[in-house]
Amino acid sequence: MKDSPEDLIVNAILDAIAEQRLPAGTKLGEQALSDLFGCNRANVRRALASLAAQQVVELRPNRGAFVMTPSPKEARDIFQARRAIEGTIARHASGQASADDIAFLRDNILEEAKAHKSGDKPGELRASRQFHMRIAQIAGNLVLERFLSEMTMRSTLILGLYSSSGNSSCAEDEHDRIVDALEAGSTDELVRLADEHLRHLEEGLNFDEPPTAPMSLKEQLMAPRKTPPSE
Repeated sequence: MKDSPEDLIVNAILDAIAEQRLPAGTKLGEQALSDLFGCNRANVRRALASLAAQQVVELRPNRGAFVMTPSPKEARDIFQARRAIEGTIARHASGQASADDIAFLRDNILEEAKAHKSGDKPGELRASRQFHMRIAQIAGNLVLERFLSEMTMRSTLILGLYSSSGNSSCAEDEHDRIVDALEAGSTDELVRLADEHLRHLEEGLNFDEPPTAPMSLKEQLMAPRKTPPSE
């Protein structure tokens, strides 16, 4: 079934946020989006309302829609929430990973490292987020998975805004050790490593000099995507 204009807009904006092409604070003009997607402004307003409900877009009275700009406190709160959510996910995932799951995660780590080496930032970010989401899928709790999906999207905004490099900072060896613990069914070690990994991400934030975005809205939304790692 063909996607609705609202779905196309929502998916394009989420993809652009996930790949740090659409940074915090970017204005999402109704007319610009209407022109880009060949739809009417009512479609655009419904899409923006959906994104606002996911807390990645802020609707400001008499000013329009903007990509959410988390404050330093919100950034710390989100990482605290991620530690709680991913710690619970780790406990549920421990001992549940199949051989295919482990193979996928190992391949994912290689894809992330390859993207990092080649300077493919969107590919690196996609692989990093996919790593965390696959573990959530292994845990088998759809509610936690949905929470984590929102948290990882908001974390990407935070990293783009407050990390000096905009880096995902997902070190290859940290992911390797997480997969080792997952494969071994070492629950306490898996929980510890997940917490340590997220603290490392948070420690890399700098709340003094947020970067600015050089691209236009069209460039940010319509940049070509590379194919993500296959399952």
